[in-house]
Amino acid sequence: MDGLSRRDLHRLVAVAATSLGLGGLPQAAFAGESGELGYVHPELRPAAKQLLQLVASMPEISPETLAITRQAMGGWAQPPLEHPKWHQRAIKGLPGNPDVSVFVINSDDTKRRPAILHTHGGGFISGKAISMMADLQRLALELDCTIVTVDYRLAPEVNFRGSTADNYAALQWLHDEAKSLGVDAGRIAVMGESAGGGHAALLALKARDLGKIPLVAQILIYPMLDDRTGTTKTPQAPIGTIVWNVVKNRFGWQSFLGMAPGTDKTPQEAVPARYRDLSGLPPTFIGVGAIDLFVDEDIAYANRLIDAGVPTQLEVVPGAFHGFDGIGASTQVAKDFTASKVTALRRAFA
Repeated sequence: MDGLSRRDLHRLVAVAATSLGLGGLPQAAFAGESGELGYVHPELRPAAKQLLQLVASMPEISPETLAITRQAMGGWAQPPLEHPKWHQRAIKGLPGNPDVSVFVINSDDTKRRPAILHTHGGGFISGKAISMMADLQRLALELDCTIVTVDYRLAPEVNFRGSTADNYAALQWLHDEAKSLGVDAGRIAVMGESAGGGHAALLALKARDLGKIPLVAQILIYPMLDDRTGTTKTPQAPIGTIVWNVVKNRFGWQSFLGMAPGTDKTPQEAVPARYRDLSGLPPTFIGVGAIDLFVDEDIAYANRLIDAGVPTQLEVVPGAFHGFDGIGASTQVAKDFTASKVTALRRAFA
C-alpha cells in the first residue's frame, strides 16, 4: 500500500484483531450458554466445565496449598511417546548456580536440525519439563527439529534470578554443544507457554543484551509477561475467570519476584513488559485466548514489539481461555491455533 511502512502494516493487523472483539474488553457472548460459559467458544465448553469443576474442588493457592497445586498439575501430564527418542541429562549451571536438568528430544549428531529451547508453564511456581514431553515429541517430529526443555528451579524456593539462570545455562549449552546434538547453531528458537512464555521472552531479551546467541524466533504461547496484571491492572470479567485468575497471578509473581508485584520497585530484568527497549528481538509469534487473563498484556507487548520494528504475529482466539489448546486439543479451534504456531516455527527455521 502506498504511504504505509512495514511497521504500519503490522500495526493494522494487530489493531484489526483487537477491534474485531478478539482481545481487550470482553466480546459479546456466544449463543447457547449464560454466565461465564457464554463467553467460551462452543467447542471449548466441555473442557471449560471440567476445569471449573476441578478448580471449585481445590483450595485457592497459597504457601500452605502450593504442594496440592503442584500435585494437581502433575496429574494432567501425558506419558511420553515411544518416538522420537529423548533423554535426560544434567548440564553445568551458570557460575554460582547448581547443575540444570534438561530433556533432549530428537537429537542425532549426524544431522544439522533446527532447535527449540523450551520452557514449561506453571505460573513460575509449579510444573515439570517432562509434563510436556508428548506434545514436544509430536512437534519435534512435525518440524524435524531437536527440542531441549528445561527443568528450571521453581519459585518461591528460588526467585527469578535462579530460574532465569537455569534457562540461560540451557540455551548456552544448546548453542555451544550444537554439533554434538546435531543442531544448526544458527537456527535456534525459544518457546514457552504461560510462565514458560514469560521465561522465553526473558531469554530472548537476555540473548539480545549479551549478544552471544542469535535466535531466529521467540514463540510465546499465552505468555505471562507483566506483574501488574491483577494489581494495578485488573481485566474485566469474563477475562481471567477460567483456570488462571488474579489471585493465582499475584501469588505467582510474588513468589517469582520475592516481593510484592505491581510496584515501582519491580526489577526490569524479571518482567518482560517492564523492559523499556524491545528493539533487536527476533521475529515473534504471540498467541492467546480472548478471555485469558493475559490477553491485554500480550496484545500490549505485541504492539510494543511492532513499534520497536520487530516482525510480530499476534493471534487472539475468540472464546478461548488459558491453556485451551492443551485440555481442548481435539477441538478444531485448538488445532487451528497449534497450526499457526507450527507455521511460525517452520517459517523461522526456513
